[in-house]
Amino acid sequence: MNLSIVGKQIELTDALKNHVQGAADSLKKYNLDIISTRCVISADEKNGKKGFSVEFAINLAHMNTVVIKQKDKDVYAAVDLAIERAKKVLRRHHDKVTSFKKKEAPKNIDIEQVEYSEDEIVPMRLESYKPIEVEEALAQLKDSEKQFIIFHDKEDKVRVLYKRANAKFGLY
Repeated sequence: MNLSIVGKQIELTDALKNHVQGAADSLKKYNLDIISTRCVISADEKNGKKGFSVEFAINLAHMNTVVIKQKDKDVYAAVDLAIERAKKVLRRHHDKVTSFKKKEAPKNIDIEQVEYSEDEIVPMRLESYKPIEVEEALAQLKDSEKQFIIFHDKEDKVRVLYKRANAKFGLY
């Protein structure tokens, strides 16, 4: 992992560089392909108040760049807060990547041992949602080769009309 530390309007001391280096090294524990990390530390002064702004740009392989910006009065606190936020983002990405489990095909299965069921459920959409009379449904069932027909009757009930084995019809 390449680490570059840039200071804008602030002098980077060895202690500050070592602190950022140690913080960036703690990101390696997530086992993500971190290509490079860029840390920009800048001093801000607004309305007579001094503060520091820290920005981490973490380039990951196969993912967009993660950018974390943090402001604080203390430069070390700003670095620590930015690293904690970066850890949270990387942990979530790591959990998403590792929780995906591939389903493996069973090995060494003899095709003759596998039992196939003749009963198979095939979802179908009703052809018509408008209510029809039972006589109309009976005429449709007689004209087709279907074993049953599902329809809405005039009372808006779902009904099933089916052919029985003795050439008569049943109605639910």
